[in-house]
Amino acid sequence: MPRYKLTIEYDGTPFSGWQRQAERASVQQAVEEAICGMSGETVTLQAAGRTDAGVHALGQVVHFELSKDWDPFRIREALNYHLRPQPVAIIAAEAVGEDFEARFSAKARHYEYRILNRRAPAVIERNHVWHVPMPLDADAMDHAAGMILGTHDFTTFRSAECQANSPMRTLDHFAVRRELDHIVITASARSFLHHQVRSMVGSLKLVGEGKWKPAKLRAVLDARDRSQCGAMAPSAGLYLTRVDY
Repeated sequence: MPRYKLTIEYDGTPFSGWQRQAERASVQQAVEEAICGMSGETVTLQAAGRTDAGVHALGQVVHFELSKDWDPFRIREALNYHLRPQPVAIIAAEAVGEDFEARFSAKARHYEYRILNRRAPAVIERNHVWHVPMPLDADAMDHAAGMILGTHDFTTFRSAECQANSPMRTLDHFAVRRELDHIVITASARSFLHHQVRSMVGSLKLVGEGKWKPAKLRAVLDARDRSQCGAMAPSAGLYLTRVDY
């Protein structure tokens, strides 16, 4: 059967997350229903990652199969028609080989977390940033972030509900920069544990506030103790930006 790859952008605000759930709107359900509307076929999408409720995506990737060949341009255009007015868009569609797997073929996943760091609350960016009114030291946060790069046991930053077989992960990139009133945190790895990025960001905020020294971030990582983690950052500021294959 022909296999297709989609690159998807979505605003996660009105959804319960990526994964289909009973009686709650999900991004997966929205796209699967659009595919059915286009082709008349019922499919189950396989995604590169399952984003949580309120998390956004600029480059989520999925694959699925249909019983006949479709032109990828027509797939993209038809799905975007059927997805309206939901805040989901198909950025690209392409035919791929039967060995392509959106999840298991991925070589890297890239996330961005955005903090609005000013006294005034978010208006235009409401539900798309974490509003932190107290000043944050982006340089101290970046210094701390660099201390946990590499391969480690990330139990401290792992959700209690995480279903991964191992807490070992390799963090290839973790950096912080200031862009005017925004603190932008970027993270890259082949794979992440459930809630890992939001947990790391929540702890970085304590460094930015001066409540933790940068070295403490590494100390709490080495503790391998979830209770040592700072409060988890809210979902609104998190974006899955790209998946590499």
